[in-house]
Amino acid sequence: MIGIFNDNFPPVLDGVGITAQNYAHWLQEAGHDVSVITPYAPNMQEVMASASYPIHRYISIPIPFRPPYRYGLPDIDISFRRKWSKMQFDLVHAHCPFTTGRLARQIAKRQHIPFVATFHSKYRQDFEHNVRSKLIVDLMVKHVIRFFEQADEVWIPLPAVEETLREYGYKGHVEVVENGNDFYASKTQIANMREAMREELGMMPNEMMLLFVGQHIWEKNIRFILESLALLKDQPFHFFMVGTGYAVHDIRMLIRELGLSHRVTLLGNIYDRERLKRIYAAADLFLFPSLYDTCGLVVREAAAMHTPSILLRESTAATAITDGINGFLTHNDPVDFIQQITYLMNRPEEIARVGEKAAKTISRSWESVIEEVALRYRDLQESFRLKQGKYIG
Repeated sequence: MIGIFNDNFPPVLDGVGITAQNYAHWLQEAGHDVSVITPYAPNMQEVMASASYPIHRYISIPIPFRPPYRYGLPDIDISFRRKWSKMQFDLVHAHCPFTTGRLARQIAKRQHIPFVATFHSKYRQDFEHNVRSKLIVDLMVKHVIRFFEQADEVWIPLPAVEETLREYGYKGHVEVVENGNDFYASKTQIANMREAMREELGMMPNEMMLLFVGQHIWEKNIRFILESLALLKDQPFHFFMVGTGYAVHDIRMLIRELGLSHRVTLLGNIYDRERLKRIYAAADLFLFPSLYDTCGLVVREAAAMHTPSILLRESTAATAITDGINGFLTHNDPVDFIQQITYLMNRPEEIARVGEKAAKTISRSWESVIEEVALRYRDLQESFRLKQGKYIG
């Protein structure tokens, strides 16, 4: 059995949680025996009922000032500990270095099985948001790196992510294993989705639809987006935001302060993936100026629906983009950002061309990714067995 471990999982929505969910789903679809280990979350019953694999949840408490995230407490959940102590895994794969990741490491050590860890996030920025002391932040980063040093293999979703790992002090080997995408539609289907969804959202024919999907947190550079759009007041556009997060109240206030209330709509979390797919298809441009993200799963989702993204040249996620070919790049400057949007407003043919190229170059199916993952798991298990045999001998 393969264990997929992460500190959050739907209905808590973020890129890493969606990635863990797709690992579990597509591994199960490919015929592998899979179990997910993750903390308890409210309103989880629907996700658990619809999953084709078991999801084992344990006691958790809300993390202050970071809704909807929760801190897992597996050590005090007696019922859960009895359950996992009887489970026999062949390999465990952690997608986070915290409570659930440490549990994966503990299980791997006890059961003498391979332990894979994927480095997904710029953890230092998360720590700096909540902790003022640089000394404590440095210690927390060292703790994260010690976790990855104990893995049998460390995976990253993009080659550029290695730079962050090295910056944090990791010196070991890494393997690049891309994330996949579960969206697909033909060109005709996308055109039909676009027309229907734009009508549903009340878009005028001459309006440019701009979109952001992700956590509503300042680390995503949302202030940059809104302050940039304030420079576009005389242009026909509407900006839709999908998601939620600790900054949602302050974001609403900023929208009002900038005079953008009639130009920006917050749609909240969208759990229906088919509806989200249609919203991606309806958008002209996906705005993703985040310097925080390592991979940008949402950029790939947008690309699958032929919607190109605008990213900052300085971002890690931008390394998958060639400017004007499969996306658009600007500098970390509102004027430069808005000049790009203004330039594209009257060039729908260029947007369509770049969107089609994005779908072909940066959107890879989960079926394809999981084929590679399964082979890597198999090779790791074989090398682990050989190593164990040599050690025993």
